[in-house]
Amino acid sequence: MAAAAVNGMSQPEMAMLPDTKVRFERVALPHLDAAYNLARWLTRNDEDAADVVQDAYLRALRYFDSFRGDDAGSARVWLLAIVRNTCFSWMEKNRRPEMVALEEESLGQDDGAGPRLYEVDTRHDEPESRLLAAADAAMLDRAIESLPPVFREVIVMRELEDLSYKEISGVTGVALGTVMSRLSRGRQLLRQALSQLDRAA
Repeated sequence: MAAAAVNGMSQPEMAMLPDTKVRFERVALPHLDAAYNLARWLTRNDEDAADVVQDAYLRALRYFDSFRGDDAGSARVWLLAIVRNTCFSWMEKNRRPEMVALEEESLGQDDGAGPRLYEVDTRHDEPESRLLAAADAAMLDRAIESLPPVFREVIVMRELEDLSYKEISGVTGVALGTVMSRLSRGRQLLRQALSQLDRAA
């Protein structure tokens, strides 16, 4: 995957100062698998994900001078944010609107302005993780793919990529409370999807 993404870059993009190119490769390439994984789960297609990641890496390279991070965690958040934004831009152009749309009112409030539709209970983190680990891999894949994109992305980032709530907040650009609410709702939807698939099996 790494070779495919980098080889797809145009010569003008790669014809940078050698130090910048080396630093970009050192910062960005270690996170290529995570970038592809996120893009694959959002686009639900291997080829589309590869195209999105290539475009995202080109954007990251183009704006690399603006990156001020100094550790692997900040680089991963910065890069995955670009991948996420590139995915949603790509889906807006290439997918039906209902596959991309997000109705924020269904997520509850996280700014203190009103009541939440549901509360986050962090005591469920451990049982939820055990549920995901125990589920049949193919069934789990189908269940995750059935989630709306905003819930799918937080499940993927938290459960598959092991990002912290704070890192997910950085990638998605939404408040920590919203991340927690989406994760709680996403886990609930995932449980329902797994239950339905299990009954249908």
